[in-house]
Amino acid sequence: MLEHAHSLKRFIGSHSTLIMNDRADLVLAAGFDGLHIGQGDISPEAARRIIGPDRWLGISTHNPEQIAEADKTDADYLAIGPVFATVSKANPDPIVGLEGVLRARDLTHKPLVAIGGITRANARSVIDAGADSIAVISDLLRDPGKSAETFFKVLR
Repeated sequence: MLEHAHSLKRFIGSHSTLIMNDRADLVLAAGFDGLHIGQGDISPEAARRIIGPDRWLGISTHNPEQIAEADKTDADYLAIGPVFATVSKANPDPIVGLEGVLRARDLTHKPLVAIGGITRANARSVIDAGADSIAVISDLLRDPGKSAETFFKVLR
């Protein structure tokens, strides 16, 4: 796995930011730029101790209470979702909708990443609701090059 991570970093180059999901130990071993943790993972404080002060730390949130708690940490960004229905998780949290993104934006000044069911068709509405960026999985898988190109056009 680490060999693939090092290859990915070399392939993508220095103009990218690679964030590892859930595994603080692998962030260090693979030389990634940051760590993203969920509600059931290690605490933000423990994560920061492991990855240090110079790497990105992000936290998934799913409701106003979690946003408020995560906002008190030294996380660099917060994720909110799922915004829409998603097929990427077996047991997703309840959908927050665009209203959840608006509410999250009111509760934090940290960069806000929206995740869950985001497509080329709804990406602009998510940004307009207050997200600084989006995380996409399924809508990039069918035709990654064309999908990415369309996302860039929609989000300009």
